[in-house]
Amino acid sequence: QVQLVESGGGLVQAGGSLRLSCVASGSSFRFNAMGWCRQAPGKQRELVAAITAGGITNYADAVKGRFTISRDNDKKTMYLEMNGLKLEDTAIYYCTADVQLQTVVAGAGAYWGQGTQVTVSN
Repeated sequence: QVQLVESGGGLVQAGGSLRLSCVASGSSFRFNAMGWCRQAPGKQRELVAAITAGGITNYADAVKGRFTISRDNDKKTMYLEMNGLKLEDTAIYYCTADVQLQTVVAGAGAYWGQGTQVTVSN
């Protein structure tokens, strides 16, 4: 069975940094696209960033220049380096995967992790 497990969330002050990890197992790495989505209270789930097996990336405008998505195929792990964190970044962050990049970008990936909480404080 496909499994995606996130880690690295926590409490950080505004302006600080966090690095999220998503470890994939099962058949998840046969899929071309992976990404990170987030959901804050009272808000709809939204794409943060996505990446293909070939290294093509897609970022939400709100995080461009601050967040970097990457993947290590040997370790079967995807990362999200978050810098210059803002209060508005507070959310549960989910790892997702699918065959198609556009499906991940739309927040409709076939596979999802359980999420990791990121809380940014003053």
